[in-house]
Amino acid sequence: MEIKNPATGVVLASLPEAGLLELQETVADLRKGQRLWAERPLPERMACIVKFGELILSNKQKLAEILTKETGKPVAQSLNEIVGAQNRIEHLRANAERWLSREEITLEGTTRELITYEPLGVIANISAWNFPFNVGFNVFLYALVAGNAVVYKPSEFASLIGMEFQEYLRLAGVPANVFKCVVGDYQTGQLLLDLSLDGYFFTGSYATGVHIAKSVAHKLVPLQLELGGKDPLYVADDVVDVKKAAISAAEGAFYNNGQSCCAVERIYVAEKIYDQFVEAFIDEVASYPIGDPMNPDTFIGPLTRKAQLDVLQEQIKDAIEKGASLRLGGNLINGPGYFHQPTVLVDCNHDMLLMKDETFGPLIGIQKVFSDEHAKYLMQDTGYGLTAAVFSASQNRAMAILKEMDTGTVYWNCCDRVSPNVPWSGRKNSGLGATLSSQGIRAFVQPKAYHLRE
Repeated sequence: MEIKNPATGVVLASLPEAGLLELQETVADLRKGQRLWAERPLPERMACIVKFGELILSNKQKLAEILTKETGKPVAQSLNEIVGAQNRIEHLRANAERWLSREEITLEGTTRELITYEPLGVIANISAWNFPFNVGFNVFLYALVAGNAVVYKPSEFASLIGMEFQEYLRLAGVPANVFKCVVGDYQTGQLLLDLSLDGYFFTGSYATGVHIAKSVAHKLVPLQLELGGKDPLYVADDVVDVKKAAISAAEGAFYNNGQSCCAVERIYVAEKIYDQFVEAFIDEVASYPIGDPMNPDTFIGPLTRKAQLDVLQEQIKDAIEKGASLRLGGNLINGPGYFHQPTVLVDCNHDMLLMKDETFGPLIGIQKVFSDEHAKYLMQDTGYGLTAAVFSASQNRAMAILKEMDTGTVYWNCCDRVSPNVPWSGRKNSGLGATLSSQGIRAFVQPKAYHLRE
């Protein structure tokens, strides 16, 4: 499998893909290692994860360059991700013992009642390329702390980083037969679905998530799916600073080239401030430096996947044909690499693909709304349910809208944010289950009830 730099098209590496025999041997080896790993005290397992984090930080510049060359993410954003992902480790260090320890429920009377939490066993983590540190740490670090073994299949667009994870985990003391990285495309992923594993944790597209759910349903093992989004942001007419709101919304839409499941993908603006917001928004996006992702000043680099360029062009064409006005960008950027101009379309509506289908690129549609009820109706008009945001001077006004959103996460005066302290979950086409928080810790264990009588 060839790994190409999306900024230049240069082949970075050629990696052998894991076949069925290798995967079978890997799972058998992990089964042996998992039992011994689970027997180690929780503080010992946690110490390995803390050491892993220290090694990652000590090598952050090297890892950022690998991530940038492999995915096209601007190197400053790669460094941000690596440093930011450490809060998962801090969250585990502060909370794992609390949520994984035995609970004494009833200690009086003739029968004592206890709950213990046992690891699932050997789990598959089929991960994503857009934020491999964040979404990977959400799963495999939590799984390891809970006593599981992990077969980790990175996206084919982030395989080099996946191999780095394996190296640093081993240096940190995690046994070789407790975490294994297997490289390959969708065919390797399918082989994992056919093997006997104790849980499947996937981050990726809705279509692939549905396929995985169908493939493993008969096994009756835990399944968790972190899928896509079509995340709305509403700017109410009472915002204190329209320009500040526009700057925040623009970053939420265009950070990592818009290649984030929780990126702002559609914006609704109150009629009263619509023109002012649009002008401030366009000024901000027009200021973003575009180019070589290895330049620390670059904000917009190439897309990771070439095929996504066609998706963007189709959505732009469809929107213009249906009455949208192109205010910025709209074209591919000539030269090597998968570059697309950051693009802003205004006067959009829900007849357009841009406002309904996931975009996952540097493209945003803005629509005028005439009331909070109008905005709420449009925000709910989606099959996805990941995040929703409201910018308003009034918390009560924002909360009245946000409580109606059928999403796993809502934001007031912020967006495109993930914290380990609260659950990260999706509804409807955005997924099943939750990572992070206490729920993300217990996602990797199964309870056992004890009834004890003398």
